[in-house]
Amino acid sequence: MSNIKLSHFSNNLGAVNRDNLNHDNTSPDSISALNGDIPLALYIHIPWCVKKCPYCDFNSHELPIDSQLSMYDEYVDALILDAASQQALTQGREISSIFIGGGTPSLLPITQYQRLFNGLREIFRFAGDIEVTMEANPGTLEHAPFAEYLKVGINRLSIGVQSFAAEQLTTLGRIHNPAQALSAIKAARLAGFERVNVDLMHGLPKQTMSEALNDIQMAHDAGATHISWYQLTIEPNTVFYRSQPILPDEDSLADIEQAGQALLESLGYYNYEVSAWAGASDEPCRHNVNYWQFGDYLAIGAGAHGKVTIDDAAIKEWTAEKVSKEALKETVGESGIYRFSKSRLPKDYMGYQDEAKQNEINQNNQMVTIPKTPMPPKMVGWQAIASDELVSEFMLNALRLHDGVAWTLFEARTGRSYDSIALQVNKLIKQGLLIDDNEHLQPTALGKRYLNQILREFL
Repeated sequence: MSNIKLSHFSNNLGAVNRDNLNHDNTSPDSISALNGDIPLALYIHIPWCVKKCPYCDFNSHELPIDSQLSMYDEYVDALILDAASQQALTQGREISSIFIGGGTPSLLPITQYQRLFNGLREIFRFAGDIEVTMEANPGTLEHAPFAEYLKVGINRLSIGVQSFAAEQLTTLGRIHNPAQALSAIKAARLAGFERVNVDLMHGLPKQTMSEALNDIQMAHDAGATHISWYQLTIEPNTVFYRSQPILPDEDSLADIEQAGQALLESLGYYNYEVSAWAGASDEPCRHNVNYWQFGDYLAIGAGAHGKVTIDDAAIKEWTAEKVSKEALKETVGESGIYRFSKSRLPKDYMGYQDEAKQNEINQNNQMVTIPKTPMPPKMVGWQAIASDELVSEFMLNALRLHDGVAWTLFEARTGRSYDSIALQVNKLIKQGLLIDDNEHLQPTALGKRYLNQILREFL
């Protein structure tokens, strides 16, 4: 088991230990000044899979043949230290949602989730109604501790079924069978999960319409409260890209999509995003909506990406009891909207341990006896999003929401005025692609079909 203790945490934004990170010291006034109106989420990446799927272009790695349980100890150590290093970036805000993605997060033992969430609660303030989603593979859920997940605080599952057809699962390289998929959904609901998303693909190799519709019906009947129904796309750097399967033609794809949407609507699901459908007893995924509304999110884990807004108040108001404004400014440069990322390879992400050990050796050689504080995994990318990129990034996300967003949100999240893009907006309105509404950004029915054309206007 790890020997990392909370008292050993360091913050690379100011060399502050955990004893000085007292959340209650932040006044309500300073919280509102520090981007309090922008929601803050947390993404956690678990990078390992039993087997890499041929269509997958996510940062996932097959479990090493010689993997040891100590690997999970080391990884959770890195996650906790990584989280501590980003505490100042909260700027006094609560974490409103957490999403645990992969890879296959359900591979991580429950004892590690207990340790991880104990550590996260020491570092961050969780919202009272926080949404915590974990992705799960049915092939790793046969003896899943669903009740223990709930105790940890995970209150939403996203189960990667993709299809209930055995032949399709084989083609997709999935490690589960239809019976395991059904069992996982039912077991999660029986254990007390009130929110269970099921991931399904359509447009699969040689897929018939009846197969696609049957997948939706079976997910619903098994207890899904939310369905992510998306078309298979062939992405670069995948097995399918190098050896492309034969997919249904465009007319067949259109027919499948139309029939699937009609079935989902008849079953009581609401299509709030391109591929996301919330059931009558559920609601939109808060974490994903935060992405699409250009909110902020911290990110920990190998290959994880984050985005955070820093305003002048964060630099001016963050006191020495927290993180010195000099240290914060040295890290972020100046106010702006920043993106960042972490090392993609698990061994590199956990390499902070090797670096710390080498430093200890150097210190010992120099007869230095100062106790060594573990260093958190480094950010491999930290850059301000350029002003001309903010518009395109906002639109890329917001236009996925079928109900759109308020123009006031655009101005608040990007710092750009409506007037700066009025010409492009008016052009798209005349083309029938955007709703004619000066208060709201929303694609028309036609615009939903031609999102790429809309986006090109803002590049």
